[in-house]
Amino acid sequence: MKVTLKDGSVKEYAQPMSVIDIAKDISEGLARAACAGELNGEVVDLRTVVDNDCELNILTFDTEGGAAAFRHTTSHIMAQALKRLYPDAKLAIGPSISDGFYYDIDSETPLTADDLTKIEAEMKKVVKEAWPITRFTKSRDDAIAYFKEKDEPYKVELIEDLPEDAEISFYQQGEFVDLCAGPHLMTTKPVKAFKLTSLAGAYWRGSEKNKMLTRIYGTAFTKKADLEEHLARIEEAKKRDHRKLGKELGLFMLREEGPGFPFFLPKGMVLKNTLLDYWRDLHRKNGYVEVSTPIILSRHLWENSGHWDHYKDNMYTTVIDDADFAVKPMNCPGGMLVYKSEPHSYKDLPLRVGELGLVHRHEKSGQLHGLMRVRCFTQDDAHIFMTQDQIRQEIKGVAKLIDEVYNLFGFKYHVELSTRPEDSMGSDEDWEIATEGLKGALEDLGLDYVINEGDGAFYGPKIDFHLEDSIGRTWQCGTIQLDMQMPQRFDLEYTGADGEKHRPVMIHRVAFGSVERFIGILIEHFAGAFPTWLSPVQVKVLPISDKYMDYAQDVLAQLNEVGIRAEIDTRAEKIGYKIREARLQKIPYMLVVGAKEEEEKAVSVRSRFKGDEGQKDLQAFIADILEEIRTKEIRKVEEEA
Repeated sequence: MKVTLKDGSVKEYAQPMSVIDIAKDISEGLARAACAGELNGEVVDLRTVVDNDCELNILTFDTEGGAAAFRHTTSHIMAQALKRLYPDAKLAIGPSISDGFYYDIDSETPLTADDLTKIEAEMKKVVKEAWPITRFTKSRDDAIAYFKEKDEPYKVELIEDLPEDAEISFYQQGEFVDLCAGPHLMTTKPVKAFKLTSLAGAYWRGSEKNKMLTRIYGTAFTKKADLEEHLARIEEAKKRDHRKLGKELGLFMLREEGPGFPFFLPKGMVLKNTLLDYWRDLHRKNGYVEVSTPIILSRHLWENSGHWDHYKDNMYTTVIDDADFAVKPMNCPGGMLVYKSEPHSYKDLPLRVGELGLVHRHEKSGQLHGLMRVRCFTQDDAHIFMTQDQIRQEIKGVAKLIDEVYNLFGFKYHVELSTRPEDSMGSDEDWEIATEGLKGALEDLGLDYVINEGDGAFYGPKIDFHLEDSIGRTWQCGTIQLDMQMPQRFDLEYTGADGEKHRPVMIHRVAFGSVERFIGILIEHFAGAFPTWLSPVQVKVLPISDKYMDYAQDVLAQLNEVGIRAEIDTRAEKIGYKIREARLQKIPYMLVVGAKEEEEKAVSVRSRFKGDEGQKDLQAFIADILEEIRTKEIRKVEEEA
């Protein structure tokens, strides 16, 4: 049997070998670091026996699959510790997640954050005991009987949902046995750098109709230094929490009268409108026109688009004049009607139509999170109608536009290509043309991408842009979706050069995604200290005392006259206090004015970037800040102001 390794080298074996034994044959060091295997593209357990020619990659913690196996093992260690400490607790599920793991439990003993230290201590005992982890299987009936005897109702329910002929996989470490598909490490011994981070409520199977369980979150690394770095990032993220900063900076609020429906306050509206002004300017320069479509449209439209069948559970509906209507969860169907409102020729194409449309989607209450997950948001949509020959070029144009947006804010990003899901519509041929069009454009641009199998929209494949913020977190924002189904469903046409009617192809795309969510990301990315061009207040005028109030008002008037967003602090407070207050509000520039400044028609400049920048002629300062705003420069902090 021939085993082809990641580097292209080939190992030959005369008998079947487990993944861990192949790793040992390659090197003892690799075997010690191994967390899982990747066999012919599928992540497998280290215990998996290889008995045919194959491609094999040994996964260590620095791979996604390896880290997931390591953290999944840690979740089992936590569950074992929990059962020791709280024998009556019922176990639900305990998967690995992007940066850690969790386990959902049903416990009569209410757990608090103070209990996490006790659980961690018991986990350390499990690790020190260095239990071998073994895998075995049972029939479905035997597995149900086993967990009924153990009084684990959630495990029983999971197994009962499996086919009758399913072979059920178990993992055991010491006295602890869990229902699990794996993969897992070989023993508990390597799991030494871990931390339980928080507690939360979670409905069983995500349904509000089910019981609320306790979810315990944690994370794990192979090295203590990596764990400490991760925990430091978590602490930094707490300081940057957009909900906290949004309140402190007076940007937005959330009220129980409207769960998931954010209120934007005056400063938040300045921020939002500045973003939208930038969006409009950028799209105008890139050949887009802008439209606005109604928020409520008839059921017939949503049936025609496919949303009524594929998305109805997320839509708000109403009845008007005895007919069913829906509040739009997406702008696309309205955009189809705009296209159909007049005849089109091939000379009109590509037609790029943008819309800043207010959409509503029913998110479960437990999933709502500040501006990041809301029920009402502005989607910066655009629909591009084109011929098949124009697909690749238009996708490249959209990708370049999105790249320009993200670079402006200092974001790095990576790209994923999502392919046809099970719940889809359209022919195999259409999907193949659409998918190849996206791949070709990405390859033309030289953009590396990961294929995300089966995660496309129901009407077409898509490209997703995942931003990386200033503390290393990723956010999915921009999307390019190619759609051959919607033009067909709405019978869209254009007259070709041959005088015949043809069907256009359509791109759906967003750059910000949800404007509200993008604002939330920006708040956390910049920790509320926005670039000057985006700051709700760009300059704060600070008179040293009431004697200089007239000059301060004159400075304010000159700033406002040229469009600089400025305020004045008229309070009878000491100048040091006023400066500290302005700094807490993350205002880029503070202009201190007193006798000397009034006499010389100048201002003393303090900035968020350099601290005390000294005295400047007022007109010179105005010229400098206008240039900074015009170029949308991101000034770096040289020292704490």
